[in-house]
Amino acid sequence: MLRTEERSQTDVAALPTAATMTGGEALVASLATNGVSTIFGLPGVQLDGAFDALHAARETVRVVHTRHEQGAAYMADGYARVTGEVGTCLVVPGPGLLNATAALSTAYACNSPVLCVTGQIQSDLIEFGRGLLHEIPNQLEMVRSVTKWARRAMTPEEIPTLVREAFGELRTGRPRPVEIEIPPDTLFATADVKLLPREAQAPPFAGDPELLERAAAMLSNAAKPLIWAGGGVVRGGAAEALRRLAEMLQAPVVMTSNGKGALSDRHPLAQSILGAMELLPEADVILAVGTRFVEPATAAWGLGPDRIVIQLDIDVEEIGRNYSPTIGIEADASAGVAALADLVETAGRERVSREAELQALKDGLAARTQAVGPQAEFAMAIRRALPDDGIFVSEMTQVGYWSNLAFPVYQPRTYVTPGYQGTLGYGFPTALGAQVALPERAVVSVNGDGGFGFCLNELATMARHEIPAVVVVFNDDAYGNVRRIQHEQFGGRTIASDLRNPDFLALAKAFGIGGRRVETPVALEAAVTEGIVAREPLLIEVPLGPVPNPWRILGLR
Repeated sequence: MLRTEERSQTDVAALPTAATMTGGEALVASLATNGVSTIFGLPGVQLDGAFDALHAARETVRVVHTRHEQGAAYMADGYARVTGEVGTCLVVPGPGLLNATAALSTAYACNSPVLCVTGQIQSDLIEFGRGLLHEIPNQLEMVRSVTKWARRAMTPEEIPTLVREAFGELRTGRPRPVEIEIPPDTLFATADVKLLPREAQAPPFAGDPELLERAAAMLSNAAKPLIWAGGGVVRGGAAEALRRLAEMLQAPVVMTSNGKGALSDRHPLAQSILGAMELLPEADVILAVGTRFVEPATAAWGLGPDRIVIQLDIDVEEIGRNYSPTIGIEADASAGVAALADLVETAGRERVSREAELQALKDGLAARTQAVGPQAEFAMAIRRALPDDGIFVSEMTQVGYWSNLAFPVYQPRTYVTPGYQGTLGYGFPTALGAQVALPERAVVSVNGDGGFGFCLNELATMARHEIPAVVVVFNDDAYGNVRRIQHEQFGGRTIASDLRNPDFLALAKAFGIGGRRVETPVALEAAVTEGIVAREPLLIEVPLGPVPNPWRILGLR
Protein backbone atom coordinates (compact mmCIF):
# COMPACT_ATOMS: atom_id res chain seq x y z
CA MET A 1 0.00 0.00 0.00
CA LEU A 2 1.48 3.38 -1.02
CA ARG A 3 1.62 6.13 1.55
CA THR A 4 -0.67 9.16 1.12
CA GLU A 5 1.91 11.43 -0.49
CA GLU A 6 3.12 8.73 -2.89
CA ARG A 7 -0.40 7.77 -3.97
CA SER A 8 -1.44 11.38 -4.60
CA GLN A 9 1.72 12.09 -6.61
CA THR A 10 1.71 8.95 -8.73
CA ASP A 11 -1.98 8.42 -9.41
CA VAL A 12 -3.61 11.83 -9.72
CA ALA A 13 -1.74 12.64 -12.90
CA ALA A 14 -3.62 9.81 -14.62
CA LEU A 15 -7.02 11.29 -13.85
CA PRO A 16 -8.86 13.17 -16.63
CA THR A 17 -9.03 16.96 -16.41
CA ALA A 18 -12.16 17.31 -18.53
CA ALA A 19 -14.56 14.70 -19.79
CA THR A 20 -18.12 13.48 -19.92
CA MET A 21 -18.63 11.84 -16.54
CA THR A 22 -21.17 11.14 -13.87
CA GLY A 23 -21.46 13.24 -10.74
CA GLY A 24 -19.94 10.35 -8.79
CA GLU A 25 -16.93 10.26 -11.10
CA ALA A 26 -16.58 14.05 -10.84
CA LEU A 27 -16.63 13.79 -7.06
CA VAL A 28 -13.98 11.07 -6.85
CA ALA A 29 -11.72 12.74 -9.41
CA SER A 30 -12.02 16.09 -7.64
CA LEU A 31 -11.20 14.53 -4.26
CA ALA A 32 -8.16 12.78 -5.73
CA THR A 33 -6.99 16.01 -7.37
CA ASN A 34 -7.02 17.60 -3.92
CA GLY A 35 -4.86 14.85 -2.43
CA VAL A 36 -7.45 12.44 -1.01
CA SER A 37 -6.08 8.89 -1.17
CA THR A 38 -8.17 7.33 1.63
CA ILE A 39 -11.89 7.59 2.37
CA PHE A 40 -13.59 6.15 5.46
CA GLY A 41 -17.23 5.42 4.86
CA LEU A 42 -20.31 3.24 4.55
CA PRO A 43 -22.26 2.60 1.35
CA GLY A 44 -25.97 3.20 1.05
CA VAL A 45 -28.53 3.70 -1.67
CA GLN A 46 -28.09 7.48 -1.92
CA LEU A 47 -24.34 6.96 -2.39
CA ASP A 48 -24.42 4.22 -5.02
CA GLY A 49 -23.17 6.58 -7.72
CA ALA A 50 -20.22 7.64 -5.57
CA PHE A 51 -19.24 4.10 -4.55
CA ASP A 52 -19.40 2.86 -8.13
CA ALA A 53 -16.99 5.63 -9.07
CA LEU A 54 -14.76 4.67 -6.13
CA HIS A 55 -14.67 1.11 -7.46
CA ALA A 56 -13.40 2.40 -10.79
CA ALA A 57 -10.77 4.52 -8.98
CA ARG A 58 -9.78 1.87 -6.44
CA GLU A 59 -6.10 2.04 -7.46
CA THR A 60 -6.14 5.76 -6.66
CA VAL A 61 -8.41 6.07 -3.63
CA ARG A 62 -8.56 3.46 -0.87
CA VAL A 63 -11.94 2.87 0.77
CA VAL A 64 -11.88 1.79 4.42
CA HIS A 65 -15.46 0.72 5.11
CA THR A 66 -16.52 0.79 8.74
CA ARG A 67 -19.40 -0.62 10.77
CA HIS A 68 -20.92 2.72 11.81
CA GLU A 69 -20.87 6.29 10.49
CA GLN A 70 -19.57 7.51 13.83
CA GLY A 71 -16.56 5.25 13.36
CA ALA A 72 -16.00 6.50 9.82
CA ALA A 73 -15.93 10.13 10.90
CA TYR A 74 -13.74 9.40 13.93
CA MET A 75 -11.29 7.58 11.70
CA ALA A 76 -11.18 10.55 9.33
CA ASP A 77 -10.40 12.74 12.35
CA GLY A 78 -7.60 10.41 13.50
CA TYR A 79 -6.15 10.46 9.99
CA ALA A 80 -6.19 14.24 9.98
CA ARG A 81 -4.77 14.67 13.49
CA VAL A 82 -1.58 12.71 12.94
CA THR A 83 -0.84 13.88 9.40
CA GLY A 84 -2.12 17.44 9.30
CA GLU A 85 -3.76 16.51 6.00
CA VAL A 86 -7.49 16.38 5.29
CA GLY A 87 -9.28 13.28 6.60
CA THR A 88 -12.32 12.32 4.51
CA CYS A 89 -15.47 10.38 5.38
CA LEU A 90 -18.46 9.47 3.23
CA VAL A 91 -21.88 8.85 4.82
CA VAL A 92 -25.53 8.58 3.83
CA PRO A 93 -27.87 11.47 4.68
CA GLY A 94 -30.22 11.73 7.62
CA PRO A 95 -29.36 9.11 10.25
CA GLY A 96 -25.97 8.46 8.67
CA LEU A 97 -24.93 12.09 8.99
CA LEU A 98 -26.51 12.33 12.43
CA ASN A 99 -24.45 9.32 13.51
CA ALA A 100 -21.33 11.12 12.30
CA THR A 101 -21.99 14.36 14.16
CA ALA A 102 -20.46 13.21 17.47
CA ALA A 103 -17.19 12.74 15.62
CA LEU A 104 -17.60 15.99 13.70
CA SER A 105 -18.18 17.85 16.96
CA THR A 106 -14.95 16.36 18.30
CA ALA A 107 -13.04 17.41 15.19
CA TYR A 108 -14.63 20.86 15.49
CA ALA A 109 -13.49 21.19 19.11
CA CYS A 110 -9.95 20.11 18.18
CA ASN A 111 -9.68 22.17 14.98
CA SER A 112 -9.19 19.10 12.80
CA PRO A 113 -9.47 19.30 8.98
CA VAL A 114 -12.16 16.70 8.27
CA LEU A 115 -14.20 16.63 5.08
CA CYS A 116 -17.57 14.94 5.47
CA VAL A 117 -19.18 14.04 2.14
CA THR A 118 -22.87 13.31 2.59
CA GLY A 119 -25.67 12.06 0.43
CA GLN A 120 -29.09 13.67 0.13
CA ILE A 121 -32.54 12.69 -1.01
CA GLN A 122 -33.61 13.21 -4.65
CA SER A 123 -32.77 16.77 -5.65
CA ASP A 124 -36.26 17.90 -6.68
CA LEU A 125 -37.80 16.72 -3.39
CA ILE A 126 -35.39 18.29 -0.88
CA GLU A 127 -37.28 20.11 1.92
CA PHE A 128 -40.70 18.87 0.78
CA GLY A 129 -41.08 16.68 3.85
CA ARG A 130 -42.61 13.71 2.05
CA GLY A 131 -40.90 11.17 4.27
CA LEU A 132 -38.37 9.77 1.81
CA LEU A 133 -35.73 7.35 3.01
CA HIS A 134 -33.18 9.14 5.27
CA GLU A 135 -34.89 12.51 4.84
CA ILE A 136 -34.46 15.07 7.59
CA PRO A 137 -35.43 18.74 7.33
CA ASN A 138 -32.75 21.40 7.07
CA GLN A 139 -29.84 18.97 6.87
CA LEU A 140 -27.39 21.69 5.80
CA GLU A 141 -28.43 23.96 8.65
CA MET A 142 -28.15 21.10 11.13
CA VAL A 143 -24.61 20.17 10.19
CA ARG A 144 -23.42 23.78 10.28
CA SER A 145 -23.51 23.49 14.08
CA VAL A 146 -20.44 21.23 13.93
CA THR A 147 -18.73 22.42 10.76
CA LYS A 148 -16.97 25.53 9.56
CA TRP A 149 -18.70 25.47 6.16
CA ALA A 150 -21.36 23.35 4.44
CA ARG A 151 -22.69 23.43 0.87
CA ARG A 152 -24.64 21.36 -1.66
CA ALA A 153 -24.00 20.51 -5.33
CA MET A 154 -27.09 20.04 -7.47
CA THR A 155 -25.44 19.22 -10.83
CA PRO A 156 -22.31 17.27 -11.83
CA GLU A 157 -20.78 20.46 -13.26
CA GLU A 158 -20.90 22.14 -9.82
CA ILE A 159 -19.00 19.39 -8.06
CA PRO A 160 -15.37 20.35 -8.90
CA THR A 161 -15.96 23.94 -7.80
CA LEU A 162 -17.66 22.81 -4.60
CA VAL A 163 -14.85 20.41 -3.73
CA ARG A 164 -12.24 23.06 -4.44
CA GLU A 165 -14.06 25.54 -2.19
CA ALA A 166 -14.28 22.93 0.54
CA PHE A 167 -10.54 22.33 0.46
CA GLY A 168 -9.94 26.06 0.44
CA GLU A 169 -11.88 26.28 3.70
CA LEU A 170 -10.01 23.31 5.13
CA ARG A 171 -6.59 24.68 4.28
CA THR A 172 -6.98 28.34 5.19
CA GLY A 173 -7.62 30.05 8.49
CA ARG A 174 -8.67 27.95 11.43
CA PRO A 175 -8.97 24.31 10.35
CA ARG A 176 -12.31 22.76 11.21
CA PRO A 177 -14.60 20.20 9.55
CA VAL A 178 -16.54 21.05 6.42
CA GLU A 179 -19.41 19.20 4.75
CA ILE A 180 -20.58 18.84 1.18
CA GLU A 181 -23.73 17.00 0.18
CA ILE A 182 -24.83 15.67 -3.19
CA PRO A 183 -28.22 14.17 -4.11
CA PRO A 184 -28.28 10.64 -5.58
CA ASP A 185 -29.63 11.73 -8.97
CA THR A 186 -26.75 14.20 -9.26
CA LEU A 187 -24.24 11.41 -8.56
CA PHE A 188 -25.73 9.34 -11.41
CA ALA A 189 -26.34 12.22 -13.84
CA THR A 190 -23.91 12.61 -16.75
CA ALA A 191 -22.48 15.91 -17.97
CA ASP A 192 -19.42 17.50 -19.52
CA VAL A 193 -17.39 18.26 -16.41
CA LYS A 194 -14.24 20.35 -16.22
CA LEU A 195 -12.03 19.30 -13.33
CA LEU A 196 -10.16 22.03 -11.50
CA PRO A 197 -6.54 21.95 -10.34
CA ARG A 198 -5.74 22.03 -6.66
CA GLU A 199 -5.79 25.62 -5.46
CA ALA A 200 -2.43 27.03 -4.38
CA GLN A 201 -2.21 27.82 -0.69
CA ALA A 202 -1.38 31.33 0.44
CA PRO A 203 1.87 31.60 2.43
CA PRO A 204 1.45 31.66 6.21
CA PHE A 205 0.54 35.09 7.56
CA ALA A 206 2.89 36.38 10.28
CA GLY A 207 0.66 39.15 11.60
CA ASP A 208 0.71 42.94 11.86
CA PRO A 209 4.40 44.06 11.89
CA GLU A 210 3.76 46.85 14.38
CA LEU A 211 2.02 44.53 16.83
CA LEU A 212 4.81 41.98 16.41
CA GLU A 213 7.41 44.66 17.21
CA ARG A 214 5.53 45.67 20.35
CA ALA A 215 5.09 42.08 21.45
CA ALA A 216 8.73 41.23 20.84
CA ALA A 217 9.83 44.27 22.88
CA MET A 218 7.62 43.19 25.79
CA LEU A 219 9.00 39.67 25.67
CA SER A 220 12.60 40.85 25.36
CA ASN A 221 12.26 43.18 28.34
CA ALA A 222 10.44 40.66 30.53
CA ALA A 223 12.28 39.22 33.50
CA LYS A 224 10.30 35.97 33.59
CA PRO A 225 8.26 35.48 30.41
CA LEU A 226 6.07 32.41 30.01
CA ILE A 227 4.63 30.78 26.88
CA TRP A 228 1.24 29.05 26.89
CA ALA A 229 1.10 26.69 23.89
CA GLY A 230 -2.13 25.16 22.65
CA GLY A 231 -3.07 22.77 19.88
CA GLY A 232 -2.65 25.52 17.30
CA VAL A 233 1.12 25.32 17.74
CA VAL A 234 1.07 21.64 16.80
CA ARG A 235 -1.44 22.00 13.96
CA GLY A 236 0.30 25.09 12.63
CA GLY A 237 3.71 23.43 12.40
CA ALA A 238 5.20 25.97 14.80
CA ALA A 239 7.09 23.59 17.08
CA GLU A 240 10.61 24.49 15.89
CA ALA A 241 9.94 28.23 15.97
CA LEU A 242 8.47 27.84 19.46
CA ARG A 243 11.56 26.00 20.71
CA ARG A 244 13.83 28.70 19.30
CA LEU A 245 11.82 31.52 20.86
CA ALA A 246 11.52 29.77 24.22
CA GLU A 247 15.27 29.09 24.41
CA MET A 248 16.16 32.68 23.59
CA LEU A 249 13.76 33.96 26.25
CA GLN A 250 14.48 31.10 28.69
CA ALA A 251 10.70 31.02 28.95
CA PRO A 252 8.95 27.92 30.31
CA VAL A 253 6.44 26.49 27.82
CA VAL A 254 3.18 25.31 29.36
CA MET A 255 1.40 22.94 27.00
CA THR A 256 -2.30 22.17 27.04
CA SER A 257 -3.40 18.58 26.44
CA ASN A 258 -3.89 19.34 22.73
CA GLY A 259 -0.57 21.19 22.70
CA LYS A 260 1.44 18.27 24.08
CA GLY A 261 4.48 17.59 21.92
CA ALA A 262 4.86 21.21 20.83
CA LEU A 263 8.11 21.02 22.82
CA SER A 264 9.62 17.68 23.78
CA ASP A 265 8.97 16.80 27.40
CA ARG A 266 12.67 16.03 27.67
CA HIS A 267 13.38 19.76 27.33
CA PRO A 268 13.71 21.53 30.70
CA LEU A 269 11.55 24.41 29.44
CA ALA A 270 8.64 22.03 28.71
CA GLN A 271 6.05 22.29 31.48
CA SER A 272 2.60 20.91 32.22
CA ILE A 273 -0.56 22.52 33.54
CA LEU A 274 0.67 21.58 37.03
CA GLY A 275 3.82 23.56 36.34
CA ALA A 276 1.70 26.52 35.31
CA MET A 277 0.23 26.72 38.79
CA GLU A 278 3.74 27.35 40.11
CA LEU A 279 4.97 29.56 37.27
CA LEU A 280 2.03 31.85 36.49
CA PRO A 281 2.19 34.01 39.63
CA GLU A 282 5.72 35.20 38.89
CA ALA A 283 5.45 35.47 35.10
CA ASP A 284 5.53 39.12 34.07
CA VAL A 285 4.66 38.61 30.36
CA ILE A 286 2.64 35.67 29.02
CA LEU A 287 2.56 34.72 25.34
CA ALA A 288 -0.48 32.56 24.49
CA VAL A 289 -0.22 30.86 21.09
CA GLY A 290 -2.87 28.77 19.37
CA THR A 291 -4.93 28.27 22.52
CA ARG A 292 -8.34 29.22 23.87
CA PHE A 293 -6.49 30.11 27.09
CA VAL A 294 -9.35 28.73 29.17
CA GLU A 295 -7.53 27.44 32.28
CA PRO A 296 -5.54 30.57 33.14
CA ALA A 297 -8.59 32.72 32.44
CA THR A 298 -11.09 30.74 34.49
CA ALA A 299 -9.36 28.54 37.08
CA ALA A 300 -9.08 29.56 40.70
CA TRP A 301 -5.30 29.39 40.37
CA GLY A 302 -5.36 31.39 37.12
CA LEU A 303 -4.18 34.83 36.12
CA GLY A 304 -6.55 37.26 37.70
CA PRO A 305 -7.12 40.68 36.12
CA ASP A 306 -4.65 43.13 34.55
CA ARG A 307 -1.84 40.80 33.59
CA ILE A 308 0.33 41.39 30.54
CA VAL A 309 -0.81 38.85 27.97
CA ILE A 310 0.08 38.61 24.29
CA GLN A 311 -2.31 36.37 22.39
CA LEU A 312 -1.47 35.08 18.91
CA ASP A 313 -4.09 33.06 17.03
CA ILE A 314 -5.17 32.34 13.47
CA ASP A 315 -8.81 32.96 14.48
CA VAL A 316 -9.40 36.61 15.32
CA GLU A 317 -12.61 35.69 17.13
CA GLU A 318 -10.61 33.61 19.61
CA ILE A 319 -8.45 36.55 20.64
CA GLY A 320 -9.85 37.92 23.86
CA ARG A 321 -12.68 35.40 24.11
CA ASN A 322 -11.55 34.18 27.54
CA TYR A 323 -9.08 36.85 28.63
CA SER A 324 -8.59 40.39 27.35
CA PRO A 325 -5.00 40.51 26.06
CA THR A 326 -2.62 43.44 26.18
CA ILE A 327 -1.77 42.72 22.55
CA GLY A 328 -3.77 40.50 20.21
CA ILE A 329 -2.13 39.28 16.99
CA GLU A 330 -4.03 37.51 14.23
CA ALA A 331 -1.48 35.23 12.59
CA ASP A 332 -0.56 31.72 11.56
CA ALA A 333 1.27 30.13 14.47
CA SER A 334 4.29 29.06 12.42
CA ALA A 335 4.89 32.43 10.75
CA GLY A 336 3.90 34.53 13.78
CA VAL A 337 6.10 32.71 16.28
CA ALA A 338 9.00 32.67 13.80
CA ALA A 339 8.63 36.43 13.33
CA LEU A 340 8.66 36.99 17.10
CA ALA A 341 11.76 34.80 17.40
CA ASP A 342 13.54 36.83 14.72
CA LEU A 343 12.70 40.11 16.45
CA VAL A 344 13.73 38.83 19.88
CA GLU A 345 17.00 37.57 18.42
CA THR A 346 17.62 40.99 16.89
CA ALA A 347 17.12 42.58 20.31
CA GLY A 348 20.04 40.43 21.44
CA ARG A 349 19.39 40.31 25.18
CA GLU A 350 21.56 37.77 26.98
CA ARG A 351 19.71 35.70 29.56
CA VAL A 352 20.79 33.50 32.40
CA SER A 353 19.83 29.87 31.88
CA ARG A 354 16.81 28.71 33.88
CA GLU A 355 17.48 25.06 33.08
CA ALA A 356 18.39 23.97 36.60
CA GLU A 357 15.43 25.78 38.18
CA LEU A 358 12.89 24.51 35.68
CA GLN A 359 14.23 20.97 35.61
CA ALA A 360 13.94 20.86 39.39
CA LEU A 361 10.30 21.94 39.07
CA LYS A 362 9.67 19.22 36.46
CA ASP A 363 11.29 16.59 38.65
CA GLY A 364 9.21 17.59 41.67
CA LEU A 365 5.98 17.55 39.69
CA ALA A 366 6.88 14.19 38.16
CA ALA A 367 7.30 12.75 41.65
CA ARG A 368 3.85 14.07 42.59
CA THR A 369 2.12 12.72 39.51
CA GLN A 370 3.86 9.33 39.70
CA ALA A 371 2.27 8.85 43.10
CA VAL A 372 -1.25 8.81 41.61
CA GLY A 373 -2.03 5.16 42.07
CA PRO A 374 -2.20 2.61 39.27
CA GLN A 375 -3.10 5.21 36.63
CA ALA A 376 0.47 6.54 36.60
CA GLU A 377 2.03 3.09 36.65
CA PHE A 378 -0.03 1.78 33.74
CA ALA A 379 0.39 4.96 31.66
CA MET A 380 4.15 4.99 32.13
CA ALA A 381 4.31 1.31 31.21
CA ILE A 382 2.77 2.24 27.86
CA ARG A 383 5.16 5.17 27.51
CA ARG A 384 8.16 2.88 27.97
CA ALA A 385 6.82 0.52 25.30
CA LEU A 386 5.92 3.27 22.82
CA PRO A 387 8.64 4.70 20.53
CA ASP A 388 9.18 8.47 20.61
CA ASP A 389 7.23 8.82 17.36
CA GLY A 390 4.52 6.40 18.48
CA ILE A 391 0.99 7.78 18.72
CA PHE A 392 -0.97 7.69 21.97
CA VAL A 393 -4.72 8.18 21.65
CA SER A 394 -6.16 9.14 25.01
CA GLU A 395 -9.77 8.67 26.17
CA MET A 396 -12.23 9.84 28.78
CA THR A 397 -11.01 7.22 31.23
CA GLN A 398 -8.86 7.03 34.35
CA VAL A 399 -5.52 6.43 32.63
CA GLY A 400 -6.47 9.03 30.03
CA TYR A 401 -7.22 11.70 32.63
CA TRP A 402 -3.84 11.15 34.23
CA SER A 403 -2.15 11.18 30.84
CA ASN A 404 -3.57 14.59 29.96
CA LEU A 405 -1.74 15.92 32.99
CA ALA A 406 1.51 13.99 33.00
CA PHE A 407 2.07 11.60 30.08
CA PRO A 408 5.44 12.55 28.52
CA VAL A 409 5.24 13.42 24.82
CA TYR A 410 8.30 13.91 22.66
CA GLN A 411 7.09 14.83 19.18
CA PRO A 412 4.20 16.85 17.70
CA ARG A 413 1.08 14.99 16.51
CA THR A 414 1.74 11.97 18.72
CA TYR A 415 -0.84 12.69 21.46
CA VAL A 416 -4.54 12.80 20.56
CA THR A 417 -7.44 13.92 22.78
CA PRO A 418 -11.14 14.74 22.24
CA GLY A 419 -10.56 18.33 23.39
CA TYR A 420 -13.30 20.16 25.20
CA GLN A 421 -15.98 17.88 23.76
CA GLY A 422 -14.78 15.06 26.02
CA THR A 423 -16.41 12.63 23.62
CA LEU A 424 -16.64 9.28 25.37
CA GLY A 425 -15.92 6.44 22.95
CA TYR A 426 -14.02 8.47 20.38
CA GLY A 427 -10.62 6.95 21.11
CA PHE A 428 -10.63 3.48 19.54
CA PRO A 429 -11.92 4.45 16.06
CA THR A 430 -9.79 7.60 16.07
CA ALA A 431 -6.74 5.44 16.72
CA LEU A 432 -7.67 3.22 13.78
CA GLY A 433 -7.75 6.26 11.51
CA ALA A 434 -4.34 7.34 12.81
CA GLN A 435 -2.92 3.88 12.10
CA VAL A 436 -4.34 3.82 8.57
CA ALA A 437 -2.73 7.20 7.94
CA LEU A 438 0.69 6.18 9.26
CA PRO A 439 0.93 2.40 8.89
CA GLU A 440 4.64 2.33 9.76
CA ARG A 441 4.15 4.02 13.13
CA ALA A 442 3.07 2.46 16.44
CA VAL A 443 -0.42 3.47 17.61
CA VAL A 444 -1.79 2.70 21.07
CA SER A 445 -5.39 3.41 22.09
CA VAL A 446 -6.28 3.49 25.79
CA ASN A 447 -9.91 2.99 26.76
CA GLY A 448 -12.16 2.32 29.67
CA ASP A 449 -14.65 -0.48 29.27
CA GLY A 450 -17.45 2.07 29.18
CA GLY A 451 -16.02 4.17 26.35
CA PHE A 452 -14.79 1.16 24.41
CA GLY A 453 -18.35 -0.15 24.32
CA PHE A 454 -19.43 2.79 22.16
CA CYS A 455 -17.49 1.60 19.10
CA LEU A 456 -16.32 -1.93 19.84
CA ASN A 457 -18.02 -3.03 16.62
CA GLU A 458 -15.10 -1.39 14.81
CA LEU A 459 -13.04 -4.42 15.84
CA ALA A 460 -14.52 -5.77 12.60
CA THR A 461 -12.97 -2.87 10.68
CA MET A 462 -9.67 -3.41 12.47
CA ALA A 463 -9.67 -7.07 11.42
CA ARG A 464 -11.08 -6.62 7.90
CA HIS A 465 -8.50 -3.99 6.96
CA GLU A 466 -5.66 -5.49 9.02
CA ILE A 467 -5.05 -2.30 10.99
CA PRO A 468 -2.16 -3.10 13.38
CA ALA A 469 -3.07 -0.82 16.27
CA VAL A 470 -2.84 -1.86 19.93
CA VAL A 471 -6.07 -1.22 21.85
CA VAL A 472 -5.89 -1.35 25.64
CA VAL A 473 -9.15 -1.70 27.58
CA PHE A 474 -9.05 -0.95 31.31
CA ASN A 475 -11.99 -2.90 32.67
CA ASP A 476 -13.66 -1.99 35.98
CA ASP A 477 -17.17 -3.10 34.93
CA ALA A 478 -18.43 0.45 35.34
CA TYR A 479 -18.50 3.95 34.06
CA GLY A 480 -15.73 4.34 36.60
CA ASN A 481 -15.53 8.10 36.84
CA VAL A 482 -19.30 8.41 37.21
CA ARG A 483 -19.32 5.74 39.89
CA ARG A 484 -16.57 7.46 41.84
CA ILE A 485 -18.34 10.81 41.67
CA GLN A 486 -21.54 9.19 42.92
CA HIS A 487 -19.65 7.58 45.80
CA GLU A 488 -17.92 10.82 46.77
CA GLN A 489 -20.76 13.28 46.33
CA PHE A 490 -23.89 11.28 47.12
CA GLY A 491 -22.99 9.23 50.17
CA GLY A 492 -22.12 6.12 48.20
CA ARG A 493 -25.44 5.99 46.34
CA THR A 494 -24.85 4.77 42.79
CA ILE A 495 -27.22 4.42 39.87
CA ALA A 496 -26.75 3.50 36.20
CA SER A 497 -22.96 3.41 36.48
CA ASP A 498 -22.48 -0.38 36.60
CA LEU A 499 -21.82 -2.30 33.37
CA ARG A 500 -22.28 -5.82 32.07
CA ASN A 501 -19.31 -6.49 29.81
CA PRO A 502 -18.49 -9.30 27.38
CA ASP A 503 -15.49 -11.54 27.77
CA PHE A 504 -13.10 -9.22 25.93
CA LEU A 505 -10.67 -11.97 24.92
CA ALA A 506 -13.52 -14.05 23.51
CA LEU A 507 -14.75 -10.93 21.73
CA ALA A 508 -11.36 -10.34 20.16
CA LYS A 509 -11.21 -13.96 19.05
CA ALA A 510 -14.71 -13.73 17.58
CA PHE A 511 -13.58 -10.84 15.40
CA GLY A 512 -10.40 -12.66 14.43
CA ILE A 513 -7.82 -10.53 16.23
CA GLY A 514 -5.34 -11.26 18.99
CA GLY A 515 -6.32 -10.84 22.63
CA ARG A 516 -4.33 -10.67 25.85
CA ARG A 517 -5.26 -10.15 29.50
CA VAL A 518 -2.65 -8.62 31.82
CA GLU A 519 -2.91 -7.40 35.39
CA THR A 520 0.30 -5.51 36.17
CA PRO A 521 2.15 -2.55 34.64
CA VAL A 522 5.15 -4.77 33.91
CA ALA A 523 2.96 -7.24 32.03
CA LEU A 524 1.22 -4.40 30.17
CA GLU A 525 4.55 -2.97 29.02
CA ALA A 526 5.58 -6.37 27.70
CA ALA A 527 2.25 -6.94 25.94
CA VAL A 528 2.24 -3.51 24.27
CA THR A 529 5.85 -3.99 23.16
CA GLU A 530 5.02 -7.39 21.67
CA GLY A 531 1.98 -5.94 19.91
CA ILE A 532 3.98 -3.11 18.37
CA VAL A 533 6.68 -5.50 17.14
CA ALA A 534 4.17 -7.99 15.73
CA ARG A 535 2.39 -5.30 13.65
CA GLU A 536 -0.94 -7.09 13.99
CA PRO A 537 -4.28 -5.98 15.48
CA LEU A 538 -4.26 -6.59 19.22
CA LEU A 539 -6.68 -6.06 22.11
CA ILE A 540 -5.26 -6.03 25.64
CA GLU A 541 -7.64 -6.19 28.59
CA VAL A 542 -6.46 -4.86 31.96
CA PRO A 543 -8.76 -5.63 34.91
CA LEU A 544 -8.86 -2.55 37.12
CA GLY A 545 -10.45 -1.95 40.49
CA PRO A 546 -11.43 1.43 41.98
CA VAL A 547 -8.67 4.03 41.57
CA PRO A 548 -7.94 7.24 43.50
CA ASN A 549 -9.21 10.64 42.40
CA PRO A 550 -6.22 12.20 40.56
CA TRP A 551 -7.53 15.75 40.76
CA ARG A 552 -7.98 15.53 44.52
CA ILE A 553 -4.51 14.03 45.04
CA LEU A 554 -2.92 16.73 42.89
CA GLY A 555 -4.93 19.56 44.44
CA LEU A 556 -6.69 20.52 41.22
CA ARG A 557 -10.30 20.16 42.44
